Amino acid sequence: MEKTFRTLEDFVGTHFIYTYDNGWEYEWYCKNDHTVDYRIHGGIVKGRWVKGQEAHISLLTEGIYKVAWTEPTGTDVALDFVPNEKKLNGTIFFPRWVKEHPEITVCFQNEHIALMEESREKYATYPKLVVPEFATITYIGAAGVDNEEVIAEAPYEGMTDDIRAGKYYDAHYRRRRK
Repeated sequence: MEKTFRTLEDFVGTHFIYTYDNGWEYEWYCKNDHTVDYRIHGGIVKGRWVKGQEAHISLLTEGIYKVAWTEPTGTDVALDFVPNEKKLNGTIFFPRWVKEHPEITVCFQNEHIALMEESREKYATYPKLVVPEFATITYIGAAGVDNEEVIAEAPYEGMTDDIRAGKYYDAHYRRRRK
């Protein structure tokens, strides 16, 4: 998808795949002006996926966006998107327990909120693992607002390649395989 991002309306409804300089690959969807969905394809929590994460989504200046949220795990995330340049800067603040027990979070979080909250209380939070990284945006798709098909299944090996190759979604941004 080639488009120029200027306003918040240009950003909302957009689906991204990006790879951090450390090699971690993420897939992220701006579902609406206050909610994001995402899948994690690389890094210490590879395999994790989330729908309906409340987030603060702002236009900083023309074509530059700030998104921030706190997960039920206690992880804080701050992302700065510069889609016209295919760049992103992200900082993830993992609680100590996520660094030490990442396998607990590798699931469809929505079905395990109680476990995330229990683990957040049971295990140590500090010191946090702070991961500040630049990323290259490798895919931008016009998924539309509130499209439940964008992030609708667990990540699998090769999924992001299928998406980039046009094999995953049809012309109406619906999953081809179910």
